[in-house]
Amino acid sequence: MVKFRSVIIVVLALAVVLWLNLGSVAEAKPKSPQTYTVEQIAQIQDYVSQINATRDRFPELAKLIQERDWTYVRNFIHGPLGDLRATMSNLSRSLLPEAQPVARKAAKVVFDNLVAIDQAAMKGSYDIAIRNYAETLRDLDTFLKLLPNA
Repeated sequence: MVKFRSVIIVVLALAVVLWLNLGSVAEAKPKSPQTYTVEQIAQIQDYVSQINATRDRFPELAKLIQERDWTYVRNFIHGPLGDLRATMSNLSRSLLPEAQPVARKAAKVVFDNLVAIDQAAMKGSYDIAIRNYAETLRDLDTFLKLLPNA
């Protein structure tokens, strides 16, 4: 009986230790912030200013498409607009966790439109290029509307 009681005490002690350890795991996980910190807002604003600077250059792309200068259309997409993808991706990662999937999806639509313009330029297709240009601007504006205001 004494050995049985000792075994029960040891088993109960182990059960309590396991219960306390497993119960504290959920509390130990860091909680994601529900609002942006001042540093995050500053970083987001920096990304937004970079994207807006790139967006201000889009009329140059429209002019190249209008002139059907396909070589320079492709060069412009891969040159001045080349950093747009990285900037939008970095910005998406800077958002709150619940906003990231929507921002990534909107950014992907912009990238897909730019790829479509590039492919249209390779084929020399004005109609496809100009249509995707308009969609790119619209989708880029949609992406910017998803971002938090300072």
